[in-house]
Amino acid sequence: MILITGVAGFIASRTTEMLLEQGERVIGIDNLNDYYDPQLKQLRLSKLNNHNNFTFIKADIENFQALKDIFKRYTFKTVINLAARAGVRYSIENPWSYLRTNTEGTLNLLELMKDHEVKKFVLASTSSLYAGLPMPFSEDLPVNTPQSPYAASKKGAEAMAWTYHQLYGIDVSILRYFTVFGPAGRPDMAPFRFIKWIAEGTPISLYGDGTQSRDFTYVDDIARGTILAQKKLGYEIINLGGGNNPISINTFIQWIEELTGNKAIINQLPENKVDMKETWANITKAQKLLEWSPKTSVKDGLRKSVEWYYQNKHFIQHMTV
Repeated sequence: MILITGVAGFIASRTTEMLLEQGERVIGIDNLNDYYDPQLKQLRLSKLNNHNNFTFIKADIENFQALKDIFKRYTFKTVINLAARAGVRYSIENPWSYLRTNTEGTLNLLELMKDHEVKKFVLASTSSLYAGLPMPFSEDLPVNTPQSPYAASKKGAEAMAWTYHQLYGIDVSILRYFTVFGPAGRPDMAPFRFIKWIAEGTPISLYGDGTQSRDFTYVDDIARGTILAQKKLGYEIINLGGGNNPISINTFIQWIEELTGNKAIINQLPENKVDMKETWANITKAQKLLEWSPKTSVKDGLRKSVEWYYQNKHFIQHMTV
């Protein structure tokens, strides 16, 4: 049995769906907060609830007692922690919530894993830790100077996982994700927003001149890598990213224009100082340890995302992004 936290989230819901298709029994928890429209979380959750091997529990990883009750009730072979406060910019406004969820929430899980002898922990981390370092980013770079509270909270979670590996022998896979996108994605992220805005003819809010680039990675590839990371590794930090030359935001917008048949209306805003100029993953380690590499190109993933938008337009058009 596998515990997945943040199960109604973008990456977690797809990871859970794949695990269920493989015949795994999954307990999923989520607090269903309103950081973005909870209706989207309910939409993802409704697909999972169709599986007999899935059980949903509304709970918050910040709540140690609630987690304690879950660990008493079920026996887990793996904990996959995908619950997180996400978003670099919002972490500047509310850093306390990031510390509580991302760092202290991870500690709660690790402490209960220790108490109940759960041996495998998979932790979602972030490419934001590489800000200011030379590309392509490899896992051995010294990520000692996080440039946002979000990155700092994830660094704290990584450090806590290392401590519990050292003290109690918990096997840990830390996955640093690179700009994940795809159908039913997070509406606070540019891929979702740009598709919606361009399709509707609403002006895009573009921070900077659009030459900044990202190592976009399709959600199915990320979910597949997350599942593979359950293998016994000791303690490893592994990048999951596109691994090719990054795609500029301007190119990304151009591809959406082609797929929607609409011209983007761009409202250019000053560059945000906490945003990274470029991201680019070295995925050699993932290829070696997990036999993983991405299968879906950015353009194909974007096409699938645009198709999903039009299939769910009646639902999405009422959402605030």
